[in-house]
Amino acid sequence: MADPILNISGVTKIYGRTVANDAVDFQVETGQIHAVLGENGAGKSTLMKVIYGVVKPDAGTVSWQGETVDIASPAEARRLGIGMVFQHFSLFETLTVTENISLAVEGSKAELTARIRSASERFGLEVEPDARVHALTVGERQRIEILRCILQEPKLIILDEPTSVLPPQGIAKLFETLKTLAAEGIAVVFISHKLDEIRALCDTATIMRGGRVVGVVNPAEETSKSLTQMMIGQEIAEFGTRAPATASREILRVEGLDHVPEDPYAPRLSGLELSLRSGEILGIAGVSGNGQGALMRVLAGEIPTPPDTVILQGEAIGATGPEARRRKGLHFIPEERLGRGAVPGHSLAENVGLTTFHSGLLSSGFLNLRKRRARAAETIEKMDVRCSGPDAAAQSLSGGNLQKFIVSREMALSPQVLIAEQPTWGVDVGAAAAIRQRLLDLRAQGVAVLIVSEELEELMEICDRIQVMFRGRLSPAVAAGQTDIDHIGLAMAGDFDELEATHG
Repeated sequence: MADPILNISGVTKIYGRTVANDAVDFQVETGQIHAVLGENGAGKSTLMKVIYGVVKPDAGTVSWQGETVDIASPAEARRLGIGMVFQHFSLFETLTVTENISLAVEGSKAELTARIRSASERFGLEVEPDARVHALTVGERQRIEILRCILQEPKLIILDEPTSVLPPQGIAKLFETLKTLAAEGIAVVFISHKLDEIRALCDTATIMRGGRVVGVVNPAEETSKSLTQMMIGQEIAEFGTRAPATASREILRVEGLDHVPEDPYAPRLSGLELSLRSGEILGIAGVSGNGQGALMRVLAGEIPTPPDTVILQGEAIGATGPEARRRKGLHFIPEERLGRGAVPGHSLAENVGLTTFHSGLLSSGFLNLRKRRARAAETIEKMDVRCSGPDAAAQSLSGGNLQKFIVSREMALSPQVLIAEQPTWGVDVGAAAAIRQRLLDLRAQGVAVLIVSEELEELMEICDRIQVMFRGRLSPAVAAGQTDIDHIGLAMAGDFDELEATHG
């Protein structure tokens, strides 16, 4: 057995009445790829923050390369050789990619730019070094974090949901790279809700539930079902029987949409066409950064376009704003949870009122605070959001729990059209299944659903038709049952002809 590079013993961390970590033991060996599994709120993020010096434990010890250490800050963690890519990013939005990386990696601008381009190609993490972060999508920002971590040449890398930004081909390349790094003696802690990936990649998996370690297993010897049962303590509910699509009338159409973004590095939208009918789920696949974000902002009304480029129930709405579209029944779940989906410092009750105030919360022009709080409590209960209640600040929730809250909030508004951008990103397997089931339920009720996702399995599982976005262009739609992940993956690299061939 290899020597442990990291040994956590009896670590406990308590926030008020919440025990985030309860006497946790955790060990990572040199050259090992070690998965950490658990539901949202199981304590994974807190444990990683202890290792990276963001959080000081209330009890327990941390040993690094055989010596007990007090990791007081991320800078100290990096000095020791520990690198981490967080689910929520730590980038300066007004700086370029190179400038952000230069804050943690030494070298001139020219040297770093060359290293970034080389690493981008090697790891399949495409990013433009001169682009400013504020103009980049969540997926592109995650790539920057991964690159910044790798360029620091750490002895242990903690990766939180790293494959959510990659197409199938890119995932395979990243796995090859991680295995190469492990063979060279670098330890990897891999956090993911994709159980098939963990079973294929990781040597060991530590399972957490309710702040405690409930098992340490070899994931290759487990099934996805057995891992899920250990994570949630029970069998996961199966999807209900999926009836054939009942799509009827066209409810949303995009026609001849062109858009030139202000950011010179972002792809321009060129001649986009899509049609969405009531009672169907249309999926848009693609590697993050190919124009999906701009399309979603156009559909949400944040970017005005010529009126007749977006048609909602026969009415040209291209020039109308988000509030007008909401009143017409179009609701939107954004990719960015904090900032667009929720105001970080506001309570969940305050956040629920941001999009639902017009649905029974107003009385004589005033907001009924009691009803708003009750609505927040109902939103929390419906999706089992783990928090201290309606008064909890949005920024106090884990990423997955905040996502569940935002999804539950928008689904409760009886939309006629629901546009969901990365609806299950960073959400645990149980919650992801619940969200997908809710989307299928909406579809069965005649709601038109448009999903943008980089989770190809998710799109194939619940969508009726799929389109692929590549460099600002949108492929023709194909029936999900007449294509496969391999052909979708090729289209994500720009080969639309191969995708159309499957539709025949």
